[in-house]
Amino acid sequence: MNSAASKPAEPQRKGDFEKSLVRLEEVVKRLENTDLSLDEAMKLFEEGVKLSRDCQKQLEEAEGRVEILLKKADGKIAAQPFEAEDESS
Repeated sequence: MNSAASKPAEPQRKGDFEKSLVRLEEVVKRLENTDLSLDEAMKLFEEGVKLSRDCQKQLEEAEGRVEILLKKADGKIAAQPFEAEDESS
């Protein structure tokens, strides 16, 4: 029996989203380079699509956790705008 398939998926480690996003940006920059062969471009494109899907999944999971935290006692979600802190301060 394959033990890797039977154990539950590990939660995403902190920083995985940021690493994936940085790598996705690198992939995009390389794809913008017209000196790539078709094979190299296809491999990078496939990696970019996977990274994009992974990032989207992580964002959706984070959104779900936020919604759970914002639920009121009566079970209704209290929609509140998210205001990011200004990182340049």
